Amino acid sequence: MKTHQFSTALSSLDLLGKPRRFPSPAKLNLFLYINGRLPNGYHELQTLFQFLDFGDWLHIEVCEQSRDILITPEIPHLKTEDNLIYRAAKRLQDKAHITRGATIHLEKILPMGGGVGGGSSNAATTLLALNALWGANLSLDELAEIGLELGADVPIFIHGHAAFAEGVGEKITYCHPPEKWFVVLKPENAISTAAIFNDPALPRSTPKRTLDKLLSSPYENDCQKIVLNHYPDVEKALNWLLQYAPARLTGTGACVFAEFDNEANAQACFQQKPKELFGFVAKGLNVSPLHQLLKRHNLPNSSTI
Repeated sequence: MKTHQFSTALSSLDLLGKPRRFPSPAKLNLFLYINGRLPNGYHELQTLFQFLDFGDWLHIEVCEQSRDILITPEIPHLKTEDNLIYRAAKRLQDKAHITRGATIHLEKILPMGGGVGGGSSNAATTLLALNALWGANLSLDELAEIGLELGADVPIFIHGHAAFAEGVGEKITYCHPPEKWFVVLKPENAISTAAIFNDPALPRSTPKRTLDKLLSSPYENDCQKIVLNHYPDVEKALNWLLQYAPARLTGTGACVFAEFDNEANAQACFQQKPKELFGFVAKGLNVSPLHQLLKRHNLPNSSTI
């Protein structure tokens, strides 16, 4: 298993011409606290997002002859018009009055339903890459507005910097948490985020704290106990990781992760993992690998935070 998948690939890319292969990184929620529930049913929360040097790839070719958006491969039981990649491309096309199309091939590596942001990241990469390849020249804020229509996490990937989110996720503060190494494991579970947030036993009164206070305190996830109660396989994977290092759930799962100060210790843990679990080793990154690529090519919207 390759660890620094993106950094190795990006360092060897030819800088001549525009890229056609774009990283779509995973993310972790390093902590997640539920502060309350609003009358409309949404939850107030405080969470910390960080990117990983690991994820999917999107291969994109611009079509000059038509406005068709072609997505490969087909995903079973998902209509093309419901695919976040397709929806992102069409929304950008309409917003910026683009007369060209594109063929987009998804090289899927991240697990589905793992809580590591695969679909949201794919949508954000589509928007950022096509904004550059089509010459749409929309700003990050404009792209984030489109992204928010597609999913609550999409703007985080578009802005491309580790972020502290508050409220219902709309209040963003960029920050620089330590860039540690992680072992990420995915049990064979599909977890309903709605079911977890609607569980009567979910903690909903964790006191709000300042970012400085949260960063200097042990990280926790208020959803973890509820998920473990419902999904024994997630609990089993987490307990296995806890033998080696501090570990917890990301988001509402199903992925769990352990953090290490260096790659050697993370790899040593990973080599012992149960064979039935999907997993990978990756470094946390405060700047998205996609934004690193855009900057290398002097393309628009690279993060300068």
